[in-house]
Amino acid sequence: MQHRIVVLGAGYTGATAAGRLAKRLHRADVALTLVNAEPDFVERVRMHQLATGQDLTPRPFSEMFAGTGVALKLARVTGVDVDGRTVTVTDAQGAEELLPYDTLVYALGSGWNDQGVPGTAEHAHEIASRPGALRLRERLARLDAGEPVVVVGGGLTGVEAATEIAEARPDLDVALAARDGLGDWLAPKGRRHLRKVFDRLGITVHEHTAVTAVEADHVSTAEGERIPAAVTVWTAGFAVHPIAQATTLEVSGTGQIVVDRTMRSVSHPDVYAIGDAALVAGPGDKPLRMSCASGVPTAWQAADAIAARLTGGKLPNVPLRYFNQCISLGRREGLIQYVTADDRAVPAALTGRLAAVYKELICKGAAWGVAHPTVGMPVRRRRVVRMPARQASPVSESV
Repeated sequence: MQHRIVVLGAGYTGATAAGRLAKRLHRADVALTLVNAEPDFVERVRMHQLATGQDLTPRPFSEMFAGTGVALKLARVTGVDVDGRTVTVTDAQGAEELLPYDTLVYALGSGWNDQGVPGTAEHAHEIASRPGALRLRERLARLDAGEPVVVVGGGLTGVEAATEIAEARPDLDVALAARDGLGDWLAPKGRRHLRKVFDRLGITVHEHTAVTAVEADHVSTAEGERIPAAVTVWTAGFAVHPIAQATTLEVSGTGQIVVDRTMRSVSHPDVYAIGDAALVAGPGDKPLRMSCASGVPTAWQAADAIAARLTGGKLPNVPLRYFNQCISLGRREGLIQYVTADDRAVPAALTGRLAAVYKELICKGAAWGVAHPTVGMPVRRRRVVRMPARQASPVSESV
């Protein structure tokens, strides 16, 4: 009897985990299903490029996972019963199906977070998803020269979005509203370079500014200022997919699934959570930030732990840590801020054109790794020797 592994979500983490499991486990011993609502891989770290009119390389899952043994299920996840060990999915035609599992990998990730600010949902644009980036792309294309665009959020996503828009549309009046100082998490060299690029691109920066409301033609701040905005781009944080909170899984206050060092749920041992969906302790027990840099290593850790537990192998014990923060500042400039293991900036930084090339190589490498799921190490597929007791449930049934 095959061990049923269901992976929810095919972003960087879910697709990586599915591919690594396919490399680790003997095909005859497992039924590996990858559930995703879209038929192709979305390079989420490039959504600011998509929004400014650039076209991205299509990466269909049907091609990526051909011949790997991974079965694709194109559907939305609409429910998870972790006590009954089933997942409810709904396809594009509205038909529901129950998928039973023996091991679940939860990789539904995160979306934009409007922080409850009035008017954000109605008037602001987001680039946390491909549909959102495409809507912003269409809106920016309709803007006339001189019209104002305000990017709210001074983190990595906001900085990349503001510089990408300003470089692609130098005729627009681009501004960034940051709750703190511009790039205040960077070392002095990085901050200086960031300001230099912002100045060159003509981006107005509103530092230490909290946006309290979004209207169709402006944003309001806590200081009572009205900043004109024909388009508002909201990048002030991410929120995890809400399904986990509706289950009996132990979750954090942010809705992330609490896991151990192997990405295994502390409350349900047959569930693993990876990427943004998981509350993962990094160096010094500091939670890992939501990012591709955090997510992919958690996918490796989870896949290797699942394979080890099923095949009698040794559990992975690879420290999860950071090395740098890679920031694109348009297509011609970049910033690589080197950091400590727990993500604190050190004096060293790479800037300019070389940093842009470095960031591009990182993005291409991440996408290549997802698009070639069974290439490289590990290559030996091990036989399953430990089959956990299975609850009685059908292979698949309509509801």
